[in-house]
Amino acid sequence: MNTHYRERRKIDPTRGDKLPDGSPNDNDRVEIGPTQLAFREWEAAELVLPNLEKMRAYRLQRLVSHINARDYGGVLMFDPMNIRYATDSTNMQLWNTHNSFRAVLVCADGYMVIWDYKNSPFLSKFNPLVREQRSGADLFYFDRGDKVDVAADAFSNEVRILIEKHSCGNMRLGVDKPTIHGNRALVAQGFEVMEGEELTEKARSVKGPDEILAMRCASIACENAVAEMERACEPGMSEDEIWAVLHAENIKRGGEWIETRLLSTGPRTNPWFQECGPRILQNNEILSFDTDLIGSYGICVDISRSWWVGDADPRPDMVYAMQHAHEHIMTNMEMLKPGVQMRDLTHNCHKLDEQFQKQKYGCLMHGVGLCDEWPLIAYPDQFVEGAFEYELEAGMVLCSEALVSPEDGDFSIKLEDQVLITEDGFENLTTYPFDSRLMGYF
Repeated sequence: MNTHYRERRKIDPTRGDKLPDGSPNDNDRVEIGPTQLAFREWEAAELVLPNLEKMRAYRLQRLVSHINARDYGGVLMFDPMNIRYATDSTNMQLWNTHNSFRAVLVCADGYMVIWDYKNSPFLSKFNPLVREQRSGADLFYFDRGDKVDVAADAFSNEVRILIEKHSCGNMRLGVDKPTIHGNRALVAQGFEVMEGEELTEKARSVKGPDEILAMRCASIACENAVAEMERACEPGMSEDEIWAVLHAENIKRGGEWIETRLLSTGPRTNPWFQECGPRILQNNEILSFDTDLIGSYGICVDISRSWWVGDADPRPDMVYAMQHAHEHIMTNMEMLKPGVQMRDLTHNCHKLDEQFQKQKYGCLMHGVGLCDEWPLIAYPDQFVEGAFEYELEAGMVLCSEALVSPEDGDFSIKLEDQVLITEDGFENLTTYPFDSRLMGYF
């Protein structure tokens, strides 16, 4: 590991007006963040914490540079993950995903305005990079009824005035996920609505130094939470009970939410993508899961493991599948370095056995940051010409993934590690061990 990241920094949340990440040591602060448990674990792991002010400044700089590279007047964001990236503020994240009440405009000169829930403009005031707090971006039917168009006209007019002032009237506006009324209103104001999601995904794809430090912290917190789930797991527990441990341990460390419910046991692991439910784990069964966890600092840690739970040894076909899955993610990981074409990752990947082809995972790798992100690296039979004609850069983070699931079988193996692209290769950020009995180490 790079010695820069092994530098020891004393963590003492009880002393001084600042926590080690530069955030206020304020027991009543608005800004969400890690708990004292997380700080203690990071100190024990000798981690350097991110400087959150620098991380936020880096993210805004990334957005502004991408805006200007495309000759846009700005980017208007409704997606809560993009809003988190731009402002580092949150507001009812899951509710916001299906009720678009927030928006952020970043102008070409870096001037940033947030439209938030009318009763909570204070939620982003900890960040001085957010220059104004407004309300009125709630352009959905539940909230506005048959007058959504009126609200959209008022909102889009505010956007136009800001662009005229801060972007020399450049009416090429990147927009990520507008509602139909929002899009119509922007066009009526004279905007040329451009692809904003492409801009934000590429801006987010290369992590700055402090984002990488934050991801290291989130990874340790996630793995500690996973370890608590493994310690708790035993026959007689329901899948829901087991999964609830991960949720609880994530929140205890200042983690935020989990995007999926991908934990299943025994024959419910095949086919994959059955979400956890009331099934009771039996003695001598496989348990497989995918964290999809939004953890400390809002960073996603997306790792997968399969465990053997029981007092007998797993079957030989299970051990072979586990070893094959491990070989798959580790061999594919070896291709990762700056300058590699994404299409070459597809066409040079490790090939799964024929018996595992039909039920293989939807991709062999994908980007990760605040959530699963661009790019998606497809398997050869799912490759689309022209969709991902780019090369890897230092600072990208990819998840190397495998689903080894025999057709008409009674188990699946799910493995996934999170990997940083470095200046000269890669570093696997995931340290959680693979199940020794499934790996054949009896």
